[in-house]
Amino acid sequence: MSKKVLVLCTGNSCRSIIAEALINHTFNGQIEAYSSGVSASGRVNPKAKKILEENEMWRSSYHSKDIDSIIHIPFDLVITVCENASQTCPIFPGNTPVKHMGFDDPDGQEYNAFKLCFEEIKENLLPYINSQLIF
Repeated sequence: MSKKVLVLCTGNSCRSIIAEALINHTFNGQIEAYSSGVSASGRVNPKAKKILEENEMWRSSYHSKDIDSIIHIPFDLVITVCENASQTCPIFPGNTPVKHMGFDDPDGQEYNAFKLCFEEIKENLLPYINSQLIF
């Protein structure tokens, strides 16, 4: 049975979507990642989608969604990737561990900022998840 991770951000349009895709791609079913926003934008940033397409990680199921749509899922770990989500993260049932790992928001910036965000999440978040959930 796979472990479940939630990546929580404010708008669920860039960082959390990138993290969701990286986790799903890297752990190939051992860990199932979800993402959501505390105040979802309702759209995936086109540059976030592009970086995932270039790395063959994009899935048509990735979309911006509000936390209320996934709060019922029993998560093994919740990661907040922005300060606002860290401050407004709800309490999850079962004493689900919550970890904050902030990443700079690439929204509104050039494409290179998305590449940098992708690499930072890959280099920092993935090893942490591996250390916490893979035994």
